[in-house]
Amino acid sequence: MIHTFAQITQQDWLINLVDTLADGFYQNLIHQNRFMYLINGLKMTLLVTLFSCLLGILLGMIVTYLKMSKFWLFRFIANIYLTIIRGTPSVVQLMIIYYVVFGHVDINKIAVASIAFGINSGAYVSEIFRSGILSVDKGQTEAGRSLGLSATKTMVLIVLPQAIKNVLPALFNEAIVLLKETAVMGYIGLQDLARGGDIIRSQTYAAYFPLLTMALIYLVVVMLLSYIFGLIEKRMRLSDNR
Repeated sequence: MIHTFAQITQQDWLINLVDTLADGFYQNLIHQNRFMYLINGLKMTLLVTLFSCLLGILLGMIVTYLKMSKFWLFRFIANIYLTIIRGTPSVVQLMIIYYVVFGHVDINKIAVASIAFGINSGAYVSEIFRSGILSVDKGQTEAGRSLGLSATKTMVLIVLPQAIKNVLPALFNEAIVLLKETAVMGYIGLQDLARGGDIIRSQTYAAYFPLLTMALIYLVVVMLLSYIFGLIEKRMRLSDNR
């Protein structure tokens, strides 16, 4: 009799749990098409991440050149940039660029976010590139110069291709970090993935379901990117062994 009562109680608990989860799923995602907040937010997150990555790579290459230049002024400018960007939070940089730099300019918020995160990423990408260049044996540079190539051609044709292969894992990791850093775009009014989950939470007054769903989406995207980056890296290693 006691055993039967315990089984009934456990079944009731499971039924209540399923009902609660089903109701939470409906209220937070299905009702009034609230899942669109997350879908539109994910699109915004991926778009800004893509533009920021491209800008970060471009700035990283420029800053690497300045950092490794023989002219002290170029090195001084690069060091100032690296010190400021790496020494301040990305959310503060985002708000400064939006409210101060472009405070009196009518500019698209997506462009502002892409510029802000691109500038932030450029500082870290430049150090990645610099470490990759320094990892290439100096004999490669000497061999290029002995063949009559200029310093620039030696760098572009011999050193950089090897350096880029060496730093690809670090670059991929920076792209993933950048994806997660864009979660602060809501500070300037952009509806990214994190902001989409927050909007749902403000409407349903339920925190766990929208926040856990948002976290799950981030996790799936990061795992998918890691898988794609792993395939690219593996393919490049196979090409080197041929």
